[in-house]
Amino acid sequence: MIKQMFSGKRLGLMGFAIFLLVNTSALFAQASMESLVEQGNEAYNQGDYRKAIAFYEQTLSMGQHSAALYFNLGNAYYKLNDVAESVYYFEKAQQLNPKDENILVNSAFAKNMTIDSIEELPQSQIEQFKNQLYGLSSLDTWSVITVVLLWIFVGLFLGYLFSNTVALKRSFFFSSLIVLLLFLGSFSITFSIDQENKNTHYAILFSPEIEIWSEPNQQGEFLFTLHEGTKFQLLDDLEDWQKIRIANGSEGWIRNAVFRKLD
Repeated sequence: MIKQMFSGKRLGLMGFAIFLLVNTSALFAQASMESLVEQGNEAYNQGDYRKAIAFYEQTLSMGQHSAALYFNLGNAYYKLNDVAESVYYFEKAQQLNPKDENILVNSAFAKNMTIDSIEELPQSQIEQFKNQLYGLSSLDTWSVITVVLLWIFVGLFLGYLFSNTVALKRSFFFSSLIVLLLFLGSFSITFSIDQENKNTHYAILFSPEIEIWSEPNQQGEFLFTLHEGTKFQLLDDLEDWQKIRIANGSEGWIRNAVFRKLD
């Protein structure tokens, strides 16, 4: 009995020690990442943009990803006139914080450095409404709203089942019906955004110049040329060829291009 007690205490102490070790390591890692960002900011303010980038990228390699960090990298590369890197990191920042005014403005400045001037296709009213609706919240927020509405519906429906008076039953029934409709709408939006994110892939071109062909071979028609920093949508791939679409709706095939996905 005594041996079992001591054994239990030993296991408890070991578990507590492991808990402290894990949490202490996490705190040190967080402090280390914050220190790197601060050093990067200091280097940036001193005009040493390459040193700032080194600190920021070291922070990224430690698993720290945020709109602010991508924004800082975009600014540093912009100062070095590195078009592709600057556009890429501003796009990454926009993915995490699409409504931030500073990110939108600086991203526009970076895109102005690109050689290719591509006008976006005008959107229909339905597309504009859909984008505005989807843009109200992130996928994570829509997911939370959907789950919360589901639990509210369950609670109201249980109230309907177990209420004793006709007035309460009617109240719970109509309330649960309204919440059910809201849940179905929220679920549809969440599912649509998730599917769109999975099936739509964008990238930034890092090749200085690349030719666009009508077919995945050079016996097809040469269409046009793109330059570094241009954003395009990936549609398909065949061996070392990729089919792409640019903002104005033009499509074609590229071969052996250097690009970086925005997933």
